[in-house]
Amino acid sequence: MILLAVLFLCFISSYSASVKGHTTGLSLNNDRLYKLTYTTEVFLDRGKGKPQDTVGYRISSDVDVALLWRNPDGDDDQLIKISINDVHVDNVNQQRGEKSIFKGKSTPKILGKENLEALQRPVILHLVHGKVKEYYSYQNEPVAIENLKRGLASLFQMQLSSGNNNEVDISGDCKVTYQAHQDKVIKIKALDSCKISRPGFTTQNQILGVSLKATSVTTYKIEDSFVIAVTAEETHAFGLNFLRTVAGKIVSKQNLELKTTEAGPRLIPGKQVGAVIKAVDSKYTAIPIVGQSFQNECKGCPSLLEHWQLTKKHLLPDNLSKAEAVRSFLAFIQHLRTGKKEEILQILKTADKEVLPQLVDAVTSAQTPDSLEAVLDYLDFKSDSSIILQERFLYACGFASHPNEALLKALIGKFKGSFGSNDIRETVMIIIGALVRKLCQDEGCKLKAVVEAKKLIMGGLERPEKKEDTMMYLLAMKNALLPEAIPLLLKYAESGEGPISHLATTTLQRYDVPFITDEVKKTLNRIYHQNRKVHEKTVRTTAAAIILNNNPSYMEVKNLLLSIGELPKEMNKYMLSTIHDILRFELPASKMIRRVLKEMVVHNYDRFSKSGSSSAYTGYIERDPYATSTYSLDILYSGSGILRRSNLNIFQHIGKAHLHASQVVLEAQGLESLIAATPDEGEENLDSYAGMSPILFDVQLRPVTFFNGYSDLMSKMLSASSDPVSVVKGLILLIDHSQEIQLQSGLKANTEIQGGLAIDISGSMEFSLWYRESKTRVKNRVAMVITGDITVDSSFVKTGLGISAETEAGLEFISTVQFSQYPFLVCMQMDKDGAPYRQFETKYERLSTGKGYVSRKRKEKLIAGSEFPLHQENSDMCKVVFPPEPENNSNGWF
Repeated sequence: MILLAVLFLCFISSYSASVKGHTTGLSLNNDRLYKLTYTTEVFLDRGKGKPQDTVGYRISSDVDVALLWRNPDGDDDQLIKISINDVHVDNVNQQRGEKSIFKGKSTPKILGKENLEALQRPVILHLVHGKVKEYYSYQNEPVAIENLKRGLASLFQMQLSSGNNNEVDISGDCKVTYQAHQDKVIKIKALDSCKISRPGFTTQNQILGVSLKATSVTTYKIEDSFVIAVTAEETHAFGLNFLRTVAGKIVSKQNLELKTTEAGPRLIPGKQVGAVIKAVDSKYTAIPIVGQSFQNECKGCPSLLEHWQLTKKHLLPDNLSKAEAVRSFLAFIQHLRTGKKEEILQILKTADKEVLPQLVDAVTSAQTPDSLEAVLDYLDFKSDSSIILQERFLYACGFASHPNEALLKALIGKFKGSFGSNDIRETVMIIIGALVRKLCQDEGCKLKAVVEAKKLIMGGLERPEKKEDTMMYLLAMKNALLPEAIPLLLKYAESGEGPISHLATTTLQRYDVPFITDEVKKTLNRIYHQNRKVHEKTVRTTAAAIILNNNPSYMEVKNLLLSIGELPKEMNKYMLSTIHDILRFELPASKMIRRVLKEMVVHNYDRFSKSGSSSAYTGYIERDPYATSTYSLDILYSGSGILRRSNLNIFQHIGKAHLHASQVVLEAQGLESLIAATPDEGEENLDSYAGMSPILFDVQLRPVTFFNGYSDLMSKMLSASSDPVSVVKGLILLIDHSQEIQLQSGLKANTEIQGGLAIDISGSMEFSLWYRESKTRVKNRVAMVITGDITVDSSFVKTGLGISAETEAGLEFISTVQFSQYPFLVCMQMDKDGAPYRQFETKYERLSTGKGYVSRKRKEKLIAGSEFPLHQENSDMCKVVFPPEPENNSNGWF
């Protein structure tokens, strides 16, 4: 029995020593040369998958693989040599025919002699348990060519059993999943987990951002612990969230197939890997298998100054309403990002006065250290002679797509200095608030400059040096939206003077639902119901709006509804209109309101029949299953019929995400004395004032004052025309996404998506005692361009897909009040101009020698203008204010 056991153990031991099937990864037989064919191809399209619509190229070759060394102490430790030869490059799209850029070109002509020689120089792979321990090649090889060899070598890294782990290959340090089957192994690489250093940035806002989806699947067919076929497919799809026609897809494939084996080199003896490598070729050195970044030099390209000379004519003020201005703006930003401080500063110093504001927009939007230093050196904040340029710089900072700590630090430094204009000082602080919020959204709340900025804003609210600074810090907080500031905001909202109380309340209105707690709503209820002090209508209605938009309780809704009938006349009508709007538009509070309305004490004719001119209305600009655009317009009048506040908002929604695209608030107060009317309760001592407060793309801007004080009002009524006052004007970089992608084939891909617009928001308020009529206008003019570019570069051939869309649009809101009779006649109009929409597609393939193929497509349509519907009462009133002209049936002279 013991003898049998000993014999069995000896048999097992000898079997294990002679069979190589126990390796955990690929294993090569001794003294054999494996002959394989290899192809890698890449193609680009817009995700439609039609072969005739793609552009791209294929690199094919023969590959020789041989085992150089195996560790005598274990089969799973081996050195393999990989050689590429007989290289060919051709089109993926076989229908190209005579238009093929490769037709009649030999491989040395396409790649270049040096590149081809480098590609054919062998590499050595050190595999331990199937995983790459070291990658050996020659120093100073062209990076793009070395990456192609890295892509091939990475295919030999695999394991024969199922499981999850991390692997380092050309894509970086990535999470991979193996699924082992009888004769094949599937490797799934989670590309979004890959840790690899690559330049890039994106817009943080989800609405303006880019959706990305990447997949990688490699299938190995195994026989005798070695591959007989490998197929790998990697895809990268992207799409602009709010405009899905701007989309593209990269597909990269690799195929490796075993053709035959033949006698190969004998194993090199030894136990030390370093000695074996030196014996093969002392010039071999270990380098990372992770793909390396490279940039092709642009030979004979125009200088930055030459680009500016071509661009500036499109940025003249008269051209800013055209899409070509925005397209030139976006292109010049890309050139600025490669410019040095001295070049940029020289252009700023020599630019014509009329294009300087647009140049400042572009330089600031470039968001590079050189561009920031150049524009800060150029602008003198101690002078009041360049206020427009300073303001354009600051607003461009506020709209920055990917701000960094250096920008915030620079603005904090400027704020602590002296200013030639107090308006600019206020704007600096307001934009500091915007940058704090953006950096916090990008997980930068603990950055030193952000912490300093938060202390600066909070300290200003707690202990303002000057009373008038309180408004400035509140506006900054309206951008920063710091949770720790909510108790301070509640204090100002409940105890502050009229304008301060109103600003604090509108700041609270911008906070997300989780921050409007029951404690916050207690204070807001006290403000609305005036439990502690009398408040202006604007403050009370804002408090009510916050309560209704943040999960109101049954009693909160009931008390709001019961107050209707006890309020000033126009506030009664405004609250009724708000409730009707919530119910009609099915806003979140509608369910609770319907529950409360079942009580007869709340829902009765007396309460719901209050008359007046104030209103609130929400409607759709566009609506589809994926995204919606909405507008809301609410107008509150004083009891005397003079406009107290109009609030026009535009929101873009995608799923649960939203973007406050624009808000224009027109406010007026203290005008009752002009028509000998009695002010409403709580508004008896208000100074005459009218102004406009804008929010643009989630950034609160500095309010604009039309007049302040009775004497200012009278002087402007007597001397001023109805010319509009510009609130925001300039070029804005709205969408900014740049990504470099290391494809596992070794090729490099880049995606660049930019969106910009030229915008002009202006407002005016006309007041005529003679005609007893007032008219307010808010006009928005925009030209918008979005460009998307995908390129795949191998240094010797480049393929690309470009998609762009552009439009020029206008939106005007007009409110006309005739107070020659009572009740006053009020007509509101919101008109959208007809807008052209153009879309372009460009596909190309280009050799480094210059030969290229280009395909262009264009679509164009006209989007009809329209007047947005408001409530029926407004339509009826407009017919009275603007009666149709009677038809004249007379054919005579008299």
